[in-house]
Amino acid sequence: MQSVDIVLTLVFSVVMLLFMAFPAMKIVEWIEERIAVPQRWHNPLLFAIVVFLSLAIGIFLRFF
Repeated sequence: MQSVDIVLTLVFSVVMLLFMAFPAMKIVEWIEERIAVPQRWHNPLLFAIVVFLSLAIGIFLRFF
Protein backbone atom coordinates (compact mmCIF):
# COMPACT_ATOMS: atom_id res chain seq x y z
CA MET A 1 0.00 0.00 0.00
CA GLN A 2 2.91 2.39 0.57
CA SER A 3 4.10 2.23 -3.02
CA VAL A 4 0.66 3.35 -4.20
CA ASP A 5 0.87 6.36 -1.88
CA ILE A 6 4.31 7.29 -3.23
CA VAL A 7 3.25 6.92 -6.86
CA LEU A 8 0.08 8.98 -6.39
CA THR A 9 1.99 11.68 -4.53
CA LEU A 10 4.54 11.88 -7.35
CA VAL A 11 1.81 11.98 -10.01
CA PHE A 12 0.09 14.86 -8.23
CA SER A 13 3.45 16.61 -7.78
CA VAL A 14 4.46 16.34 -11.44
CA VAL A 15 1.20 17.97 -12.48
CA MET A 16 1.80 20.82 -10.03
CA LEU A 17 5.37 21.56 -11.22
CA LEU A 18 4.17 23.94 -13.91
CA PHE A 19 1.69 25.73 -11.66
CA MET A 20 4.18 26.29 -8.84
CA ALA A 21 6.68 28.23 -11.00
CA PHE A 22 5.02 31.63 -10.50
CA PRO A 23 4.61 31.35 -6.69
CA ALA A 24 8.22 30.16 -6.48
CA MET A 25 9.42 33.21 -8.45
CA LYS A 26 7.57 35.50 -6.03
CA ILE A 27 9.01 33.66 -3.02
CA VAL A 28 12.56 33.95 -4.42
CA GLU A 29 12.04 37.68 -5.05
CA TRP A 30 10.84 38.07 -1.46
CA ILE A 31 13.87 36.15 -0.13
CA GLU A 32 16.24 38.25 -2.25
CA GLU A 33 14.74 41.46 -0.84
CA ARG A 34 15.46 40.33 2.71
CA ILE A 35 18.73 38.40 2.30
CA ALA A 36 21.66 39.04 -0.02
CA VAL A 37 21.57 35.96 -2.25
CA PRO A 38 24.38 35.60 -4.80
CA GLN A 39 23.25 35.68 -8.43
CA ARG A 40 24.56 32.15 -9.08
CA TRP A 41 22.16 30.79 -6.41
CA HIS A 42 19.05 32.35 -7.96
CA ASN A 43 18.19 29.48 -10.34
CA PRO A 44 19.00 26.59 -7.94
CA LEU A 45 16.96 28.32 -5.23
CA LEU A 46 14.06 28.80 -7.62
CA PHE A 47 14.20 25.16 -8.74
CA ALA A 48 14.37 23.90 -5.15
CA ILE A 49 11.36 25.95 -4.13
CA VAL A 50 9.36 24.77 -7.16
CA VAL A 51 10.08 21.14 -6.30
CA PHE A 52 9.33 21.70 -2.61
CA LEU A 53 6.01 23.42 -3.31
CA SER A 54 5.02 20.74 -5.82
CA LEU A 55 5.80 17.93 -3.38
CA ALA A 56 3.96 19.73 -0.60
CA ILE A 57 0.85 20.16 -2.76
CA GLY A 58 1.12 16.53 -3.93
CA ILE A 59 1.28 15.29 -0.35
CA PHE A 60 -1.64 17.52 0.58
CA LEU A 61 -3.76 16.27 -2.31
CA ARG A 62 -2.97 12.63 -1.56
CA PHE A 63 -3.52 12.55 2.19
CA PHE A 64 -6.13 15.26 2.87
